[in-house]
Amino acid sequence: MATFEKVNGDYQSQLNDWINQEKAAIDLINVVGKLWFEKSIELVLFRNQLVDRSASEIMNLHLYANNIVKKPITVFETLELANEILIGNYGAARIDIGKLAFEWQQQNINYASKSDFVNDKLKFLIGNQNSITPKDVVLYGFGRIGRLAARELITLAGKGEQLRLRAIVTRGNSSEEIVKRADLLRTDSVHGIFPGTVIEDLPNKALIINGHTVHMIDANNPEDIDYTKYGINDALIIDNTGVFRDDKELGRHLTSKGVDKVLLTAPAKGDVPNVVHGVNHETVDLKTQRIFSAASCTTNAIMPILYVIDKELGIQKGHIETVHSYTNDQNLLDNYHKKYRRGRSAALNMVITETGAESALKKVLPHLAGKFTANSVRVPTPNVSLAILNLNINKEVTRDEVNEIIRKYALEGNLVEQIQYAFSNELVSTDVIGNPCPSVFDSQATIVSPDKKSIILYIWYDNEYGYTRQVIRFSKFISEVRRPIYY
Repeated sequence: MATFEKVNGDYQSQLNDWINQEKAAIDLINVVGKLWFEKSIELVLFRNQLVDRSASEIMNLHLYANNIVKKPITVFETLELANEILIGNYGAARIDIGKLAFEWQQQNINYASKSDFVNDKLKFLIGNQNSITPKDVVLYGFGRIGRLAARELITLAGKGEQLRLRAIVTRGNSSEEIVKRADLLRTDSVHGIFPGTVIEDLPNKALIINGHTVHMIDANNPEDIDYTKYGINDALIIDNTGVFRDDKELGRHLTSKGVDKVLLTAPAKGDVPNVVHGVNHETVDLKTQRIFSAASCTTNAIMPILYVIDKELGIQKGHIETVHSYTNDQNLLDNYHKKYRRGRSAALNMVITETGAESALKKVLPHLAGKFTANSVRVPTPNVSLAILNLNINKEVTRDEVNEIIRKYALEGNLVEQIQYAFSNELVSTDVIGNPCPSVFDSQATIVSPDKKSIILYIWYDNEYGYTRQVIRFSKFISEVRRPIYY
């Protein structure tokens, strides 16, 4: 039986160790802020942003890293590496400090110091002062996606060298309407309080958000606006109204003065490319194409996983079933709706409805078109959805092999921002609220048939926030303001 002194000593020792880690986390927060605001260097930890995080959140992200890479990455190590980046002569970039720490543990024997190691790994950034021209952004519409996009554009603005939110277009901009919209931006029943300041500049019909002046423009039609009157030029219009869906309708934005490109936050019709960033974004022609679509939240959730499975195992055919949170398109109480079943109360019913996931394959992964069926069930939750992929594959595989394939892509390659590998046995939908990845792969739920050639995968996604982060990623790409990355 342990003595009181032994137990008490262990308790105090563990507590002191935790306090020291929290102190290091606070120091890391300071370094992260300096890098972001002084050098436009954004640090992430296995694709999770570190800017504007608390000490407790920093600690939890390190715990997640330990579980994913199966090697202890401490906050002390990431702090030391971050300090080396701070004193180095590196240009604007996005750097995964988790990957850097993991590589240091594996390769430190080859270097005389952390400084030599960091200089070697980031040598492509030394003296690299990017000639990026900041892009003005206008949000056309200010609903669920519009408000989240505003939050993210401001939060990720840094020194304002990439995307700069300059205006929001709504129907009506009276003082009362501006105040109401400001309140909706400040507080959200799902995503909580905006960690910033929103000041109404009513005489100038604007909002000042964390020091950024954002004009509130009243318009009924896209072609009615002259953005140059507001000092806005060559802007990217992010249309999140869902009203305009094809080339002709979205092209109305391009007739306005001060507009360069248009991005729709919904599936597009006609010849407008539907793009899932990370999967097929490099297929668009930035020199000739001016109108784009970021597809749907469901499309962004399933395409990264389908891409990986088809590449590694080959897909013969499959079925996609989405369990989707209700949206504003449905009725709160039973009422008329142009689509079957969606008129029934969203808060009281599970509602079978169609999904565009199968048709989206034709534009995102065209070689898989015709191999899938798809359907959706809307359920009485306000956010976070689940895609269930039932796939027949070409190769025999075990459950562990499937999970390891996804884990690899979540850590390495071009899909690290799109796929998060979840390992918790207790994962539920609310745990995914605020997750920046469009695909959260539930490794504990993977099922493989006895013949090893049929698999069922469960993919969670924050159909609001995770999708919005994809919109921002694609916006940076088509605006050509993406910084060099180290992932």
